[in-house]
Amino acid sequence: MPCNPEDLQGVPLFALLDQDELTVLAAQVDLRTFAARQRMWKIGDPGRNAYVIRSGAVEVSVIDEDSQEVVVETPLEGEICGLASMLERTPHQTTAIALRETNCIEVSRDDIVVLLTRKPMAGMDMLTVVGRQLHASHQLVRLRASRNANELIEEKETRGERIADGVARFGGSWTFIIAFGLTLAVYTTINVTLRGKAWDPYPFILLNLFLSMLAAIQAPVIMMSQNRQDEKDRVRGELDYAVNRRAESEIQALSRKLSLLTEKLDDVDELIRAPSLPTVNSAGPD
Repeated sequence: MPCNPEDLQGVPLFALLDQDELTVLAAQVDLRTFAARQRMWKIGDPGRNAYVIRSGAVEVSVIDEDSQEVVVETPLEGEICGLASMLERTPHQTTAIALRETNCIEVSRDDIVVLLTRKPMAGMDMLTVVGRQLHASHQLVRLRASRNANELIEEKETRGERIADGVARFGGSWTFIIAFGLTLAVYTTINVTLRGKAWDPYPFILLNLFLSMLAAIQAPVIMMSQNRQDEKDRVRGELDYAVNRRAESEIQALSRKLSLLTEKLDDVDELIRAPSLPTVNSAGPD
């Protein structure tokens, strides 16, 4: 059964449609109810329809390369799911399940075609919304790309690892070099001045012992910090790879949607520009 035009006003894709365009679309779509735990579609099913969530909850998932189920989307009220497969007329690449009783508006490709045929400018409104979503996706990628790998590492770091980072940071600073140099200068000057009363006369054997012990302790601590830096670089590389994959997938999907909508607008434009057939006068001579 058709729905009310007011039910479509909260759908982002149809947000810019005027009342007449919403009325045309509302007369084409149908209302559909899914029971709790009912599957709306599975991977491989023909992408005939998209669904606008009116109430309830839906979980859209996909199987990753490790054969693990990954939830990719949980559409909220007013949002649409299954749009890409519906527009492309390709099998679904995800599985959607209603978590509880869910009321939806069922939209097919033919419904969109009827809307664009009767109201060609509605296509531009929907293209504008898709363009905004594309910009939002770009912004999301930029924000996710700026995630700090150091923060992810610090969430799991231990007290010993923090101490190792602090020692390595201080040991590689000019403060340590200057302070250490001044300490050596004062130590050797005092022992040279005291001569026979010096506790560590030249060649400063006790000082050499302390320096050897310091080097023996400092070297593994610095190596621990370097290992942590390698771990940060690895996490940063994985984040960059994940962001690139998401960006590529989202941009390709939005590009396909834009191409399909553009093709439909071109078809409608050709219909509008096509010359009308001449009317034949069937009346005989007077």
